[in-house]
Amino acid sequence: MQSPPLKITFLGTGTSTGVPMVACPCPVCASEDKKDKRLRSSILVQSAATSFVVDTTPDFRYQMLREQIKQLDAVLFTHPHKDHIAGLDDVKAFSFFSGKAMEVYANTLTEEGIKREFAYIFADKRYPGIPEINLNTIDSTPFMIGDIPVTPILVWHMKMPVMGYRFGKFTYITDANRIEPEEKKKIKGSEILVVNALRHAAHVSHFTLDEAIDLVKELEIPTAYFTHVSHQLGKHADVAKELPLNMHLAYDGLTLSFT
Repeated sequence: MQSPPLKITFLGTGTSTGVPMVACPCPVCASEDKKDKRLRSSILVQSAATSFVVDTTPDFRYQMLREQIKQLDAVLFTHPHKDHIAGLDDVKAFSFFSGKAMEVYANTLTEEGIKREFAYIFADKRYPGIPEINLNTIDSTPFMIGDIPVTPILVWHMKMPVMGYRFGKFTYITDANRIEPEEKKKIKGSEILVVNALRHAAHVSHFTLDEAIDLVKELEIPTAYFTHVSHQLGKHADVAKELPLNMHLAYDGLTLSFT
């Protein structure tokens, strides 16, 4: 499937607590560098005709206001953890102005989480003003959102299956610490890979920075950006100096455009 020219905006690049973390006095959380201010991880994917987000974080409303997003066609979910679904209620604003239900794409595990966390959306007696959404169940089969082809990639967040996604030359993976060989084949050939890099020390369900770097090298990806960063990784400016050539720390508001 041929992908149109795309623009990717990093809506958030932080882990579940965000950076700064509430009540934390560490140097990273106290930093005045804007690149050390990280909302919860999400991206906006746009072609000339289609616009969707990957995940609706607890910061979703502010992210939409900050980027001045007036149209959103769909939401694509990676997994049902709270820091990736909590902002779903705020899609109701888009439906209010468009007059259409929001198209939501998720695997069955995430659908179950959404129905549990937002039971009122699916209740028989619906209160006025709740979100109008249309659930689309996905699996490993590629599909289209508007004119943008989507290739799902199964990754593992400890024991939880998480969906990564490839859009043309661009692959986005968050909340992973293991990827099976068959799924790595779907990533190979990407020109840009975004992958989580939580911190330096080992973690039970996230890649460390070194593990993320090794993955990029293994798959021979020309350009990489690291996301889902915690305050434990260090200041953006310090970490950036130590990264290999063509590997970067993503930051909130960063945009990438490619054909």
